[in-house]
Amino acid sequence: MTTWFITGASRGFGLEIARQALDRGDSVVATARDPRAVEQALPGYGERLLAIALDVTDQARAWQATEEAVRRFGRIDVLVNNAGRGLVGAVEEVSEAEARAVFDTNVFGLMAVSRAVLPVMRAQGSGRVLNLSSIGGFVSWAGWGVYCSTKFAVEGLSEAMRLELAPLGVHVTLVEPGPFRTDFLDGSSLHRAESVIGDYAASSGASRDWADDTNHTQEGDPVKAAAAILRIAGVEQPPARLPLGTVAVTGIEAKLAEVAAEVAQWRELALSTEFAGATPTL
Repeated sequence: MTTWFITGASRGFGLEIARQALDRGDSVVATARDPRAVEQALPGYGERLLAIALDVTDQARAWQATEEAVRRFGRIDVLVNNAGRGLVGAVEEVSEAEARAVFDTNVFGLMAVSRAVLPVMRAQGSGRVLNLSSIGGFVSWAGWGVYCSTKFAVEGLSEAMRLELAPLGVHVTLVEPGPFRTDFLDGSSLHRAESVIGDYAASSGASRDWADDTNHTQEGDPVKAAAAILRIAGVEQPPARLPLGTVAVTGIEAKLAEVAAEVAQWRELALSTEFAGATPTL
């Protein structure tokens, strides 16, 4: 039986992952700001479900939640860093406070929970970490710069974590969903920059309109996404990245092709900047 520790488990991907893990007989530590919402959404699972109050930006509480999890189940096999916050608005439109709020949850919150749970996995000599990134962690768009920058940070952290933890028996995978029919575009998850600058109407303004028009009509099925996440958590050698949905797969493929073409175009100029006779170190 696998024990899961899931942040942001009261709705969206977190809730569906928790539900499917419980349905297959696993134990789940489901954390959320309001654990009552988890208990109401997941009735009837008895002692295999532990709903815990957790604001991921509170490091002390993350340690306490981890201790509660280990007291109940003795171990943590899979950490799902799912809690997140969205923000739409041009970079110039976003205030410092708005930007910091997103970084606090998406980046520093992920780090806080990881710092709390990883000692358990290191002591076990085993574990899986699934960091919820986004296609926005690989490709950025107008109006999503600050949000995407948090997910780019998650990608960099996760790549390093993967290298640091693999020798210790802990595997790290980035999960990169495209648009899925969750509550992410609701006002409870996706915040809008208070400042609106008319010159950005065709760029960040269009992104605001897209968020309003697309809410709950996204093409991705969160039930299927959760099933894919459960599957990848159980494979012997999980991938570094798991893109989910057509938008994610085609977006990554397009960017890789674009970057490769640009590097080839400017290769001679790029290589001309080294000292004559220098030996590359990589």
